[in-house]
Amino acid sequence: MRIIYKLRENFKIVILTLLFVYIFINLLGGQRGLFAYFEKREVLKNLKIEESQMLKNIKNIELKNTLLSEKFDYDYIDILIRDKLMLGKKGETTYIIIDNEG
Repeated sequence: MRIIYKLRENFKIVILTLLFVYIFINLLGGQRGLFAYFEKREVLKNLKIEESQMLKNIKNIELKNTLLSEKFDYDYIDILIRDKLMLGKKGETTYIIIDNEG
């Protein structure tokens, strides 16, 4: 009986405490909480990195696709043969320059 009487006296305090606990739990957890915010921010960062890598891949594939046309770029093909296969013409000296600054 005494407990019920004290609850009636402190009804506002009990309600405010429960409301505060409810709001605090929802601020930290849930889909819009603090933890979810940090997770979503990390996912966004990873997606931006992945997007930049995909865009580089697309540019590279588009460049290779232009080489498959009927108009051949013989200078570019010559550069590819020299770089990849290390071939050159007779009497030609090939130098490989390594950039130590980059």
